[in-house]
Amino acid sequence: MPEPQRFRKKPVVVEAMQLDWSNWSEMCEFAGVGKLADGKPEGCYVRENGTASEKPITGDLDEMGLAIPTLEGLMVAHRYDWIIKGVKG
Repeated sequence: MPEPQRFRKKPVVVEAMQLDWSNWSEMCEFAGVGKLADGKPEGCYVRENGTASEKPITGDLDEMGLAIPTLEGLMVAHRYDWIIKGVKG
């Protein structure tokens, strides 16, 4: 049986920004916010189970978030999450 080989992978530098409502305008520019239908991140409300909703569900208790389409599927970011821009944007 052949022996395992070792490889060195160069570190990749990525940009990241923490999601907060005080920097929403900057986050929109950083993340390229638009419409999910166009393949862009979109502002949303977050349900208790962590999924995204277009409309508020429980009024004042709803948390705003960011729905982000990724290669792995739709991800929902909550306040204080770090949004990472990959090497391909």
